[in-house]
Amino acid sequence: MDTENKNRSEVARLMQQIRLEYEAAQRGLTELAIVSNHAFITARMEAILAYQVALLEQVGPEEAAKLLDTLE
Repeated sequence: MDTENKNRSEVARLMQQIRLEYEAAQRGLTELAIVSNHAFITARMEAILAYQVALLEQVGPEEAAKLLDTLE
């Protein structure tokens, strides 16, 4: 696999992880639960930040902002 394809695969993986963590955090806020778990939501948000930083390192700030805007 050449470097460009590897970078695209990594960006796709990071975007998927951000989506999954965001969905998990949303479920933690909106679905019925016996107890709202602040630690669970905090962990999801911290994971999202880590993936966003990795994405930023892969593609730079402008492209990262464009990609993250597609999640909304």
